[in-house]
Amino acid sequence: MSATGELPHPDRADLTLTGVLFALSDPERLAIAQQLVDGPLDMAACSVTDPTMPKSTRSHLMKVLREAGVIRNDPNGRRRLLSLRRDDLEARFPGVLDAVLGAADPLPVLEPAPTD
Repeated sequence: MSATGELPHPDRADLTLTGVLFALSDPERLAIAQQLVDGPLDMAACSVTDPTMPKSTRSHLMKVLREAGVIRNDPNGRRRLLSLRRDDLEARFPGVLDAVLGAADPLPVLEPAPTD
């Protein structure tokens, strides 16, 4: 990570189909990508299907998606902003992102934890 908090992202030309498909093959990573379809989200707002998942595991999920070129992870003050690299993915692999996201099961509805 640079002094400005920037993380490395692969150039569009360096994206590989196998890397993108691998990143989207995990249900948790796929769920994160699905959440970004409508636009960028604060990293803290991205939920995973397992609310007990350790923060380190969530960070690893984001790293795999970023290194494959599926998402951007940019500094936003003291937080991180995640966005889907739709334009880059569409330019390299037309239709693949929509096909994968469209074929995926819908996101589960997370029930709030009981407040007893």
